[in-house]
Amino acid sequence: MTDGLDDGVVMVETTRGGRTECVHRGHAVVVDAGGDIVEAWGDPALVTYPRSSAKMIQALPLVESGAADAHGLTPRQLSLACASHEAAAIHVDAVNDWIATLGLSDDDFRCGAQEPRNKAVRDAMIRAGDSPCQVHNNCSGKHAGFLTLNRHLGGGPDYEKVGHPVQQAARAAWEEVTGETSPGYGIDGCSAPNFATSMTGMARAMAAFAAAAGGHGGRSGTRTEAQARLVEAMIAHPEMVYGEGRACTEMMRAAGGAAAVKGGADGFYAAILPERGLGVAVKLADGGDRAKDIAMGAILARLGVLPEAARPRFVDRALTNWRGVEVGRLRATGALA
Repeated sequence: MTDGLDDGVVMVETTRGGRTECVHRGHAVVVDAGGDIVEAWGDPALVTYPRSSAKMIQALPLVESGAADAHGLTPRQLSLACASHEAAAIHVDAVNDWIATLGLSDDDFRCGAQEPRNKAVRDAMIRAGDSPCQVHNNCSGKHAGFLTLNRHLGGGPDYEKVGHPVQQAARAAWEEVTGETSPGYGIDGCSAPNFATSMTGMARAMAAFAAAAGGHGGRSGTRTEAQARLVEAMIAHPEMVYGEGRACTEMMRAAGGAAAVKGGADGFYAAILPERGLGVAVKLADGGDRAKDIAMGAILARLGVLPEAARPRFVDRALTNWRGVEVGRLRATGALA
């Protein structure tokens, strides 16, 4: 049962030899600062898991509880709390330094060990005969945030459990900013619960972050300040959110401060547009990373926050073979143009 997942709009296609070779269906919603749908493709009511695209929401209790300030967290660390980093040295060193200030070690994480996504780090580790640690997990920045919040709340060691105060705080924030009671959760790759929401709910949450960071609607208060700080941290330190050359990082750089974007596993993407007061949620039915970058890039270009110079990577990309010969295109369809 797909619950409507496959009923989406054809958003991205690949062509080769003048023929369409693949199509990628998906769903997307753009919501404004007032919580209203501006544009939608597919089913705005589709309920799914935002996966790592929701890390900004999961980091909200870290900031609004006072834990971030109590432990002197910097904007660079706040960006790591929202990150799916590639475990380059800048990420691993920063996370290790962070948990050391808490008097904690790699053993205190609950995210699990993961082979580094950064090729240089991975290859060096193989040559040295070393094994990956939990700090190499792409979610270790988020978990460092969980550990910091847990220290502030005085909870037990199993902070990843759905009934733990850390995750209860995350769920409360999740439901408040999406404006929906979550119908349930799934366990993410890093062992933390990921709460289901509708496409509109996720876009509504991103619009709330955008309104906070962009000063729309005269909002104020602890939550507004926390949302603004997280968005500003991501935009100021895009290299911490993923890594050099990676889509999230490069898309934010291309947008020049006009967007904070965050990809998630299995075809999800979210974007926060502070200047426009807009939130965007995208879900590709086939879960493909290759297509989701194009879908989000096309929507950001449509909304005027991605420049023409970024189109060759994020809207209409050449496909090359092993000899570097262009053999086709990976591009957004007319539905997103």
